[in-house]
Amino acid sequence: MTETMDSSCPPIRVGAKKPRNPMQTIVGANGQIAVELATELRRNYTGDLRLVSRHPRKVNDADVVASADLLDAGQTARAVEGSEIVYFTAGLPPDTELWEKQFPTMLRNALDACRATGAKFAYFDNTYMYPQDSRLLTEETPFAPVGRKGKVRAAMAEMVLEEMARGEIPVVIGRAPEFYGPGKTQSFTNTLVIDKLKAGERPRVPLRDDTRRTLIWTPDASRALAALGNTPDAFGQTWHLPCCDDRLTYREFVAMACDVFGQPVSYTVIGKWTLTAAGIFSRQVREIRELLPRYEHDNLFDSTKFKRRFPQFDVTTYREGLETIRRECTGK
Repeated sequence: MTETMDSSCPPIRVGAKKPRNPMQTIVGANGQIAVELATELRRNYTGDLRLVSRHPRKVNDADVVASADLLDAGQTARAVEGSEIVYFTAGLPPDTELWEKQFPTMLRNALDACRATGAKFAYFDNTYMYPQDSRLLTEETPFAPVGRKGKVRAAMAEMVLEEMARGEIPVVIGRAPEFYGPGKTQSFTNTLVIDKLKAGERPRVPLRDDTRRTLIWTPDASRALAALGNTPDAFGQTWHLPCCDDRLTYREFVAMACDVFGQPVSYTVIGKWTLTAAGIFSRQVREIRELLPRYEHDNLFDSTKFKRRFPQFDVTTYREGLETIRRECTGK
């Protein structure tokens, strides 16, 4: 299922809107993307923000928090009632059975709740459903999931596309590649490279250091999702969220990161067999093995469509992002 873009639409200036009153709601509101999304929405788009999760926490002093189990349809409906826009940013631990049992139900309940209250729906998505090879990934790339988690994310994306095609409520999808970022950002790159440098240790690289990577700075992903949610003609489409055009290899990224952190350029490449053997003893490693093929190939994620539509959007460079993380962890 594909969407088309009206090329006659004028470009939108991001972050130029003043706060207004209609309620905007984030469901699954405790993760890094949701926290940064709440900051951006409050700063530029709305004075009435609701954060929903099992144990919600305020991001901004004036936020309204609502406790809800997204597996419960009634609780979900009550939590989003009265919202103009609902952002779905819910996450789960990397547990395949948990994903299969819970993710589709959480998404279905959120979609049903939005339809009942007449709210717009903005879905934050990842790339697990895409082919794990070197092709250029655009919004038109067909789904070809590898592994059970990929199949779950493909089924969820199809569910949202079906809702979009139904046309009863406005729906938009914002899709992001692998993260890197500040705070509690969770990704291979943060865990194996950035967190190691923070600890004064040697970074580690999965499988190969010569394949090109496309990474997205988590605050950029959140700012972009907020822009899509507040741009009426962005709905009815899938958008790749904006990434830096410099697709560095891990060799280049690690060298830059070491320079930023003032450490010698030194790292270890973790081979496929090492990771496979580690999976015998570690459930966490077993849970991420299905993602490993993407590290054997170039990862080329194209966000040209978003950049043309939002030409004023400033994408954070890798050096700017790494400098921000260094200042965050050193206080300098």
